[in-house]
Amino acid sequence: MAASSLEVVTSERRRLGEGVRLRGFLRLLRSGKGTAGLLIVLLCAGTAFLAPWISPHAPDATDWSAVRQAPTPAHPFGTDDLGRDVLSRVLWGGRTSLLAGVLSVFLAMAVGVPLGLASGYFGGWLDEVVMRITDALLSFPFLILAIALAATLGPSLGNVMIAIAVATTPVFLRLARGQALAVREEDFVEAARAMGAPHHVILLRHVLPNCRTPIVVQATSGIAAAIIAESSLSFLGLGVQPPAPSWGSMLNVAKNFMGQAPWMAIWPGLFIFVTVMGFNLLGDGLRDLFDPRDQT
Repeated sequence: MAASSLEVVTSERRRLGEGVRLRGFLRLLRSGKGTAGLLIVLLCAGTAFLAPWISPHAPDATDWSAVRQAPTPAHPFGTDDLGRDVLSRVLWGGRTSLLAGVLSVFLAMAVGVPLGLASGYFGGWLDEVVMRITDALLSFPFLILAIALAATLGPSLGNVMIAIAVATTPVFLRLARGQALAVREEDFVEAARAMGAPHHVILLRHVLPNCRTPIVVQATSGIAAAIIAESSLSFLGLGVQPPAPSWGSMLNVAKNFMGQAPWMAIWPGLFIFVTVMGFNLLGDGLRDLFDPRDQT
């Protein structure tokens, strides 16, 4: 009887949650920042995904008769020092940067969120061990830690994603722990414990759903930071290796030709700026959306 009552309460909360999410999505569309960020993110993701079909040239195709050529109808963004089409390389480079940003953040969430929830929910020695490791990692600046790890692992896209994920994990771990510390004291969690629900069920069905909002908001900001980190590491030669395109590696080459061919730096830099701005605007919109002081 008690179990069936808990199922009814859980089903009702799920139904109400679906209604709240629908209203929240509509509010996000009415939000200027949220809508702008969502459109920018979708546009950047779409062009990156469609790069093999919309790129006018192969990203590594050289044309020695058009070295460092200014923008023309044949090359709308100009060409680089090897005669490669900058537009094509920017589109393909977006695939690299977005892939690194999204996957590294999801990897950080896959490690940090479960550990943080368990640490906050159970407490005790587990919380002490996890938080001391977290404090040690957070004592290093994010980018410095990512550079050190990438330099140790070696230059490659996979190693860059691992380095960024390790540097990002403490943020999600601490955030999830703080949310779990607050949620574990709620009445519905106490009721689930009194009804004999196992700890893993309480964590998955009661604690995690009530921690999702700040985690999702942090994820959007984390992706923006990860894109900057990937571009920085590639600029330093620790990321994707030539001739594979990456926004950071394109800027690394372009710095030697700022006077003769500024378009080589303008376009990848502009795409980094717009993409990061889109994720930040989306994060701001989501934060405003889920702010309890602004719920109507």
